[in-house]
This record gives sequence, C-alpha cells and structure tokens, in this order.
Amino acid sequence: MIALTNISERLNSVRENIIAAAERSGRHPSDIGLVVISKKHPIEKMREALDAGVSVFGESRLQEASVKIPLLPARTRFHFIGHLQKNKLRKLLPLFELFHSIDSLELALEMDRIASDLGLFPRVLLEVNISAESSKYGFVPHDLENLLEKLLSLPRLQVEGFMTMAPLSDDPETSRSIFSQLRLLRDQLAIQAGIPLPTLSMGMSNDYEVAVEEGATLVRVGSAIFGKQ
Repeated sequence: MIALTNISERLNSVRENIIAAAERSGRHPSDIGLVVISKKHPIEKMREALDAGVSVFGESRLQEASVKIPLLPARTRFHFIGHLQKNKLRKLLPLFELFHSIDSLELALEMDRIASDLGLFPRVLLEVNISAESSKYGFVPHDLENLLEKLLSLPRLQVEGFMTMAPLSDDPETSRSIFSQLRLLRDQLAIQAGIPLPTLSMGMSNDYEVAVEEGATLVRVGSAIFGKQ
C-alpha cells in the first residue's frame, strides 16, 4: 500500500472510508460530520487542511485555541473536545460552537450560569463513560437517566446528544460494543425525554469507521489526517 504523504491525500482517504462505512451500514454519508482534531498541531497544518476543504477543527486547551482561532478565517468552526474546567468556561464559551464534554451536573449548572451572564446559548453534548473506566470522565448511564430531565431544563444549554470515548486499542472492533451501547442509550433517553437528541460524537483515528457503522454523526479524527504529533 502506498503511503499517503500529504494532508489532502489523507483527508480524502478518511472521507472515502467514512462513505464506505456509511454505505455498509445503510446510512447516508452526508449524515456524518468530520471534526479534524488539531490540538498540538501547528497553524500551518490547519491552513493546509482548510485549503483541502476542512471546516471544523477540534481543540482541547484554552491557551492553544485562543492563539490559533484569531489566525484562521472567520468561516472556520471550532469544537471543544477536551475536559472542561469550570474556571475557564467564561473564556471558552465565546470561542467554540459545540462542546463535546459536559461530564457532570455541576459543570452544566456553571456553564448555564456563565452563558446567561454572557448572553450565549452554547450547544453541548453530554459525555458518557460507557466503559466505566476510572480514568475517564463522564456520566455513567444510570446516573444520566436520573439527571437528564434536570440537564435538559437548563435554559441556556442546548443539549444535542452524547459523546463517548472507547478504550484505546489496536483493534477497532473492540470499540464496537461501546459505540452500540451509546446509540442504544441515546435511543432510550430520547424516548424518555421526548426529543430527538440526534448527535453522537464517537470514534477517533483508530476506530472511526466502526463508529460510523454503529451510528456516529460526528467522528473526531486527528492523526489519520495530520500524522503523529
């Protein structure tokens, strides 16, 4: 197999893989969005990705993102994909269009309060620790069932769905059950809440194709496009 040497080629390969995975699972490729993870990658690589058609980047650190964002065209969109710290919310909220990692009721309450101060209505995903790993953040499914009504009642937060991270593995098939469990949980909670909750953010460079097959609407891909850091 010939190695793909530049960002445009690797991006096209990822897009082709997403299309193939969607078709294998009877989905329309346009239902899957690509978030290109740019954390720790230089602005030059991001500009090359923009020229190749990327529109959404994922960042995880306020200090890094606040430097990069003003240097890129206004049309560039940013998602926050890292762990959220309450003391940084006031600076983060104006910078990002979607936050993937609301992992506690306390964090949601604080974000809602600060969003009210700033006159913002942030779009958010609830992070779910499906695999119950002690090293991971996120709601465990049982707690989320009990807290969902409260989370959805917060006047400023626009809860659009869920995010999860599978355990790291060289075999993408090991992620399949995690992704399918999140999809089934979403289906259950959407019925409970009486609203769609359409967004599922799951899958990274090592397992995004499996994630698409299991219902992901956003995949978070970095090294498969930018190369190793």
